Amino acid sequence: MLTALLRHASPPSPLAGRLAAQSLLFALGEGTFMTGSAVFFTQIVGLSAAQVGLGLTFAGAASFVAALPMGKLVDRFGPKKMWALSATGQAAMFALWPFITDFRGYVLMAVGMEVIGSLGNAAHGAYTIDVLPPDQRVRSRAYMYSALNAGFTIGSMLGGIALAFDSNDVLHAIPWFTALVFLVNALAIVRLPRASHDDRTPESRKVKIPGPGPLRNPGWLLTEFFGGVFWTNQVLLNIVIPLWLVQETDAPRVLLAFLFGTNTVMCIFLPMAAARGVHDVPTALRAVRVSACFFVLSCLITLATHDTVGWVTIALVWLGHVTVTGAELYLSAASWSFEAELMDPRQRGAYQGASELSGTLGRVWAPALYTFLAMEWGAAGWLLIAAIIVVATIGIHPSTRMARRFLERHVPAQVLADARASTDEPDEALAVGPPSLIDPVDPALTPRP
Repeated sequence: MLTALLRHASPPSPLAGRLAAQSLLFALGEGTFMTGSAVFFTQIVGLSAAQVGLGLTFAGAASFVAALPMGKLVDRFGPKKMWALSATGQAAMFALWPFITDFRGYVLMAVGMEVIGSLGNAAHGAYTIDVLPPDQRVRSRAYMYSALNAGFTIGSMLGGIALAFDSNDVLHAIPWFTALVFLVNALAIVRLPRASHDDRTPESRKVKIPGPGPLRNPGWLLTEFFGGVFWTNQVLLNIVIPLWLVQETDAPRVLLAFLFGTNTVMCIFLPMAAARGVHDVPTALRAVRVSACFFVLSCLITLATHDTVGWVTIALVWLGHVTVTGAELYLSAASWSFEAELMDPRQRGAYQGASELSGTLGRVWAPALYTFLAMEWGAAGWLLIAAIIVVATIGIHPSTRMARRFLERHVPAQVLADARASTDEPDEALAVGPPSLIDPVDPALTPRP
């Protein structure tokens, strides 16, 4: 048992361990701030709940618009440099939060942070695909996902402890703590090895990257749209099932804490198990089918709790939450393979930006629709939610084939072959500096470091 746990705790490679440490740092800072953010915005900044929500809406719209331009910046200047720049910029903005005192400043900060975050999202995705050997990409990303969830858990605990002091001085310190963690995170990124696309010269940056952009690849856009539909499992997990428990079952509300605790534990310890055997598009499609089965099973189990009582209800609600977490785990493994296999290797930043655009369209409608269907239509609504996932599962198979054919038509065969076979960095390049938190012996929103 101990041997199995130690094997699970060991990274697939030294580089995967360093990337996982970065994921943990990101989530530690973000999780701490997110836990106290509602109280911070209302008590320190002095906003109403409606103003907080409106500002987040503006910020989300800005992130959507900025996704593709930020991705193009990543392709032009290199993923590692843009990733470090984003982390540094976020650290600086977190440090400014205690000085914001009105709604206008809050909106400007929220929008700025989302735009800078879009740059970091595109850069992180492009860097990890670029630098990790193809045979380690999915396992390494799974290990990073575990670290990301562990970081969010620790951050939430720290945020909760800070809130327990019920002190404005402590609330002021939360964003400064997050700023410090993000600054350490930026230093960790700087110390990572360079990826192949970080080596572009100033002269080469002036030359247009060859090939059509991701917006002209309908197969990729459709694949990411369906991916967004699959990620509506988070709506089930965080919104619909909790609402259903409270309003439509006799289960005690305290069960919600156990549900989210179960999800957290599973997402820390099981990502690598779910990713086992997923390494290309066919195996990723198989993982999508498994994810969809878990999603549908969760709908069927949850709808049945409307007519059960007592411990049966408790057990079934918990099982419904477990199965939708299974859908999340297998979908994560599949999405990492799609990113690695279906992007133009020369435009990974732009493809990451286009992925954000299309994926957002695939999931933005779900909170309103799923809540209405489940709470108003009952069993018929749950069956319709399950049917949406079944349709998406059918649709993603031809869309991935379309995306692959597009690459084969527009990307030289040697470029695709090099992307599948390259390791980018020799092992000795990974041993930079003395052992530390940045170089551990042993990442996510997100999912999103």
